[in-house]
Amino acid sequence: MRIDLHTHSTVSDGTGAPSQVMREAAEAGLHIVALTDHDAIDGWEEAAATAADAGLGFVPGIEVSCRHHGISIHLLSYWHRADDADAIAMLARTRDARVHRAREIVEKVGVDYPVTWEAVAELAGDAATVGRPHIADALVAQGVVPTRDEAFEHILAGNSRYYVPHYAPEVTDAVRTMRAAGGVTVFAHPGADARGRIVTTSVIESMAKAGLVGLEIDHRDHDERQRERLARIASRLGLVRTGASDYHGTGKRNALGENLTDPRSFLALERARVSRDR
Repeated sequence: MRIDLHTHSTVSDGTGAPSQVMREAAEAGLHIVALTDHDAIDGWEEAAATAADAGLGFVPGIEVSCRHHGISIHLLSYWHRADDADAIAMLARTRDARVHRAREIVEKVGVDYPVTWEAVAELAGDAATVGRPHIADALVAQGVVPTRDEAFEHILAGNSRYYVPHYAPEVTDAVRTMRAAGGVTVFAHPGADARGRIVTTSVIESMAKAGLVGLEIDHRDHDERQRERLARIASRLGLVRTGASDYHGTGKRNALGENLTDPRSFLALERARVSRDR
């Protein structure tokens, strides 16, 4: 059983439509796949329909942008209720903040490079969540850099002079909000220190107390040292170990199924969902 619980579509910063992601997942030999676009669930219906046609098990999910004392944290939530008012309000505020931030970044980058908000908006298309990856796409389109990854390495990095922070909910508040909405939460790539600062173990402990269910340990941004450290934390706190590709289509090097969630871990996530539904 091949299970990948972290993928993105054009609803946020992936390059394939939700239906395309599901078709590609089936072609990659996956059996269960989650769609987890940033701060948006607009792709669920399309993805679910295509997954059913392809014989895939579909998990509706989301990747929530959070913070803790200025450190960016991404929180995966699975199976939460789409109509939960508190979750809707939190996610809407985050998406709005992302758009304002993206505009500010474009203004700064545009002083030195040929990029405009109109070009970014055109490339983002109907994406519910607009962000730095779309700015990266505009830079690629203008020939400034060859790939998204290079745009992030040289222009859009967190320590770049073009960087602009944005609103995101405190992570423990986000865990509680998604839990109240019926979601089963997993801390996405918690040891990805090459991306920037990561939180301490005490923050993971606070998240666990707030209702966190799992840690995404098997991820391309984690070396063996981080995987071992996170596995020890998960074991001590009783958190489920997951793994996933964090697939973005052609936007990143990540390949579908390159990291997977063990079927026993998936059952543990499902049990957490069932216990909260009671």
